Amino acid sequence: MEGVEKARGGAERRRSFSRSISRSMSRASWSMEDMFASGNHSRRNSHVDEEEEALKWAAIEKLPTYDRLRTSIMQSFVENDQDQVHDYNRGAVHREVDVRKLDLNDRQRFIDRIFKVAEEDNEKFLRKFRDRIDKVGVRLPTVEVRFEHLTVEADCYIGSRALPTLPNAALNIAESALGLLGISLAKRTKLTILKDASGMVKPSRMTLLLGPPSSGKTTLLLALAGKLDPSLKVRGEITYNGYRLKEFVPQKTSAYISQNDVHVGEMTVKETLDFSARCLGVGTRYDLLAELARREKDAGIFPEAELDLFMKATAMEGVKSSLNTDYTLRILGLDVCKDTIVGDDMQRGISGGQKKRVTTGEMIVGPTKTLFMDEISTGLDSSTTFQIVKCLQQIVHLTEATVLMSLLQPAPETFDLFDDIILLSEGQIVYQGPREHILDFFASCGFRCPERKGTADFLQEVTSKKDQEQYWSERNKPYRYVSVSEFASRFKRFHVGMRLENELSVPYDKARGHKAALVFSRYSIPKMELLKACWDKEWLLIKRNSFVYIFKTVQMIIVAFIAATVFLKPKMHTKTEEDGAIFIGALLFSMIHNMFNGFSELSMTIVRLPVFYKQRDLLFHPAWTFTLPTALLKIPISIFESLVWIIMTYYTIGFAPEASRFFKQLLLIFLTQQMAAGLFRLIAGVCRTMIIANTGGALGLLLVFMLGGFIVPREQIPKWWVWGYWVSPMTYGFNAITVNEMFAPRWMNKPATTDNSTRLGVAVLESFNVFPEKNWYWIGTAALLGFAVLFNVLFTFSLMYLSREYQLFVQCVT
Repeated sequence: MEGVEKARGGAERRRSFSRSISRSMSRASWSMEDMFASGNHSRRNSHVDEEEEALKWAAIEKLPTYDRLRTSIMQSFVENDQDQVHDYNRGAVHREVDVRKLDLNDRQRFIDRIFKVAEEDNEKFLRKFRDRIDKVGVRLPTVEVRFEHLTVEADCYIGSRALPTLPNAALNIAESALGLLGISLAKRTKLTILKDASGMVKPSRMTLLLGPPSSGKTTLLLALAGKLDPSLKVRGEITYNGYRLKEFVPQKTSAYISQNDVHVGEMTVKETLDFSARCLGVGTRYDLLAELARREKDAGIFPEAELDLFMKATAMEGVKSSLNTDYTLRILGLDVCKDTIVGDDMQRGISGGQKKRVTTGEMIVGPTKTLFMDEISTGLDSSTTFQIVKCLQQIVHLTEATVLMSLLQPAPETFDLFDDIILLSEGQIVYQGPREHILDFFASCGFRCPERKGTADFLQEVTSKKDQEQYWSERNKPYRYVSVSEFASRFKRFHVGMRLENELSVPYDKARGHKAALVFSRYSIPKMELLKACWDKEWLLIKRNSFVYIFKTVQMIIVAFIAATVFLKPKMHTKTEEDGAIFIGALLFSMIHNMFNGFSELSMTIVRLPVFYKQRDLLFHPAWTFTLPTALLKIPISIFESLVWIIMTYYTIGFAPEASRFFKQLLLIFLTQQMAAGLFRLIAGVCRTMIIANTGGALGLLLVFMLGGFIVPREQIPKWWVWGYWVSPMTYGFNAITVNEMFAPRWMNKPATTDNSTRLGVAVLESFNVFPEKNWYWIGTAALLGFAVLFNVLFTFSLMYLSREYQLFVQCVT
């Protein structure tokens, strides 16, 4: 019967739609009197708008599915003669739009019209969204997170060995190697961070995680998000919809929002969120939209224009700037600073509170609806915190999201927005359940919250030995300290705790879980799309840092001018071996200067590493999509700098006049710059901090130069260091650039001053222990190219595989 009623309803709607079209076709028969009747004018206008919209929807419904899901109706205002905007229903113009091609003005007008007051209009809009999917019976994917008997322990050193010093860090690495053989030297103790914690985070309910500092809140959030440090010992079980963490990809199914605000300072707020949206993708939004459109078409239902436009625009992959970014900016209150750079220690940007909101927006702009949010209110005033939490509450209730949020001292009005409370103290769960029963639980233990005391403040103090006594309510009994373990034990006997235990005892039925709730692939979108996103980001940063490259070019011009005047052509002769030595000196200076021209890559790479590591751990993109654009986009800049150097120095100094040797030296200078840039990136990836890079990295560079064959000749290098000569890239660059010059006709057509049977060019090469063979130019060229590729590949591997223990060692050294 229900199916018959639905069919009748669909037929009635189609008949109504047909009558609407027939009325629109008979508009030409309206009388002039009707057209100018003032009393009916507004109603007639509204009627015409409805019919126009119906005609547009009819046209869209006839499109193929692929095009239909990308086409929607956008309503625009019409201005009157006084340049004032008519009321929406009286002055709207309906036009078909491709949601992938919405420009900035279209998106901004849409957001301004629909979300005027963030928390109020957001709720209205989400209710329309909920009504639309409920009308056709589409079920949203939900995630229920359970943790049972979760215990997290850390092995800690005792006494002075716990201090983060360089000797201790070196000993720790050595002992970790011996630990693989079962040998333990230093004394350690176990520190329990979480102790036998059990509970669940349910969808459609806002859950607040409360607890005093050092109670284990961050560890619990990291454990549930699957981001715990591997060195910690974890016991117990964590499941999402009945699946263990190893059975899917928790980093993509859920999102951990950190306390630390780590962003690229040169990017604006909107650019930061747009990049995040491109990397995170749209998840199951497109599949949901396709199923929704199919059911609505079968039922003869036409959606509301604004809602349809929003859902289609936020379900499209590969869009550089998404409508979802504008929506996130509005609900977080960041639209006022969206075009302001985030800023860092060296340049002014947005405020600390706004950075905290950018950190939140960076994750909620994606498709993930399971959020673990760690102290997101730090630096925010109470009203802004309330607005953000209110919007998140609406998202949770109306889209069935799963949110666990820790706040330090939420205001009473913010506290009341949460449905469930998890109270954590000394690593143990004291209470977990509905907010309405938490005060009853502590009243049963003999403690009451004063009338003018905030509930959140009371909960964080009542488990403290120092503050607990003031809340004792049983005056007829002497006060005694109730420990955290005793609170946890009493909670298990409280009716809320008993109900929780019963729920956990029943395994989650995987059959009722939505197939799209969990993510089983590491990356949300194809890797080529991730490469495009990283490519666009790198190009943007090059433009933002254009002053650096302009300054480097000016520096190159100045140094080239100095070199050209020091090695001035009229004073450069080609008669003796001493003249050849001066030319070798000029070539050597040219090579060394272009080698250090890539030194700026060291600091620029190190500054960006923290952001990369955060995005790598969140599975935004693989390491190679970061390193490849970094290397390739610098090639045109390097070609330009090489041309500047060669044009200013080659003929001014008086090198061999043949054009072929001019271009050969240009190629060598370019490859030297590429090799150097790769080397400095590798040093940055291995050292990770400027202090280590300026010490250990400088030591490596000195060895490369010392064993390059021009400071100490090849035959003078001790036998046990000869291998260093062959692995130094400067060896091949020096041999190639000198062979290119000394095999020119003006050097080879003259005999040496000491031996007439030897050509002058060969004699000069032999005096510097350079191989006097023409093919060494191409050997050196190939070697420099190989080193450039090798260093960039090693840089990529260093970003992928260097462990956290290595990072801690570097931190201890610095």
